[in-house]
Amino acid sequence: MEICIVNIALFGAGGQVARRIAREALDRGHHVTAVVRDPSAFQPYDDRLAVVQGDATDAASVARAARGADAIVSAISPRPSPTGQPTSSLVDAARALIAGAREAGDPRLVAVGGASSLLTASGVRLFEAHPLPEMYRAEALQGIESLEVFRTEAGELDWTFVSPAEAIGPGERTGTFRVGGDELIVDGDGKSFISYEDFAVALVDELEQGRQRRRRFTVGY
Repeated sequence: MEICIVNIALFGAGGQVARRIAREALDRGHHVTAVVRDPSAFQPYDDRLAVVQGDATDAASVARAARGADAIVSAISPRPSPTGQPTSSLVDAARALIAGAREAGDPRLVAVGGASSLLTASGVRLFEAHPLPEMYRAEALQGIESLEVFRTEAGELDWTFVSPAEAIGPGERTGTFRVGGDELIVDGDGKSFISYEDFAVALVDELEQGRQRRRRFTVGY
């Protein structure tokens, strides 16, 4: 069922993934508002972007920033901000986004998560199958826990959680990729990758088409 999405409130708008999401949505004719904690430190990368202050870990702030939006997209990162802002808890953000979306009138809610919660072909989570360096384990666990928050606490809210392939980075916008559920997508060589650009295509496709409602999906080549 296609969904009418016109106005998008984008949290974490300064990140690499979010920049591609913003441009993809803008190029399709949607209106995108970049929601950032410190607008004075934000460098707009597209003249079509609107910018407002907001914090994805605060429900009241989410509600204010998302009032009148058709969709909320969260692409926040648990890593330190280059502008000096403190790190954001993905678990706190999941709960605040859910509560804020309800207060804002139940817009569509799409959250970008990590790949660590995906299942390998053997049925083991990627987090256990491919152990991460200690410096990345905490953020991976946050991604796993935030998915569980959506699954157990979002109820009837119109939410979707999107996990990329195991590796994501700059590349081409091909528009050709595979979409899956909870299992990691790998190519014929056993590699799991998606470009930022095609990840953005898949996410905006989901905003418009609503095929993965109230569940997680993943995308890869």
